[in-house]
Amino acid sequence: MTNRQWLLARRPTGALTRDCFTLATAPSRSGQGAPGEVLMQWELLLCAPTIRNWISGKADAWHPVSPMGEPVLAPAIGRIIESNHADFAVGQRLFGLGSWQDEQWVDPTAGYSPIADDVSSVDAMGVYGINALTAWVGLVEVGKPQPGEVLLVSGAAGSVGSVVAQIGRIKGLRVIGIAGGADKLAWLRDDCGIDHLIDYKSEDVAARLDELCPEGIDIYFDNVGGDILVAAAARLRQKARIVLCGQIAAYDGGGPIVPPPIDMMRIIYGGVRIEGFLVTHHPHCVPQALADLAAWNGAGQLAHREDVRAGFEALPDTLALLFKGANQGTLLARISDGAGNPL
Repeated sequence: MTNRQWLLARRPTGALTRDCFTLATAPSRSGQGAPGEVLMQWELLLCAPTIRNWISGKADAWHPVSPMGEPVLAPAIGRIIESNHADFAVGQRLFGLGSWQDEQWVDPTAGYSPIADDVSSVDAMGVYGINALTAWVGLVEVGKPQPGEVLLVSGAAGSVGSVVAQIGRIKGLRVIGIAGGADKLAWLRDDCGIDHLIDYKSEDVAARLDELCPEGIDIYFDNVGGDILVAAAARLRQKARIVLCGQIAAYDGGGPIVPPPIDMMRIIYGGVRIEGFLVTHHPHCVPQALADLAAWNGAGQLAHREDVRAGFEALPDTLALLFKGANQGTLLARISDGAGNPL
């Protein structure tokens, strides 16, 4: 078996394009592992907006950086096909930091999580995956929601935002979701049970916020940044919380991600808390988050959808879908099937 790879050819300076990457093949890495390592064959790669930051080359922002000329880093699920570790058997599935290639030797004790036999790989990356955990940690642990509060979610039809909005609904908040396009709003309303919605593509967001929450916002879960962050910040109540999860509106701009002009004195006088986060900042929350997600999913309270795109050679185009808003749910690239056949 050859090891297909997508190598980072150049740092993107604007919109993500296929020529940022080079398709290559290398010999199989069978038999090359160090003691304690396992050889993973990757099955699913998560296409997440943060990968755009990882390939930017900025090394001082506390996030991973994909080296030039190396396979692009990505969260991944795969199966052990060789093991040099007594506690990890061939055939076991693991989730952790992978890369855009078929095979990779890793230290399975360095942040990799086993996948239970009764959980599909798609569910492990979707309803129980890192994006759903991000939603739980961001809203429950960072946002500290209270019943009756007003929750505003941008990117509400996205993989993280849709779970945030539904957790808010389950916990008794008045949820307002912002998304783009009639299809996404219909899914949020009909499947996710979110009644108060704003279409940023066809509506004046600021005016709609004045209509939907005239007394202000208690929690703003920010996935996009930009003008929507400005509009939300101007309508916060005292002691409100801004939960910073992403700034996707600026990722493909080609320059630094600059905060929009917010009235900072209003933030100070209002006692508003602004906090960024990662799931890895709150590892103690993961067991409770998984238990809640499983309970809500089992009870039919949590709508979710995964957009699985098969084909290794299509990886750059699949990732680019995120920045066009062309995906429907958690975007996954499938590069091998359950039997280990490359796709």
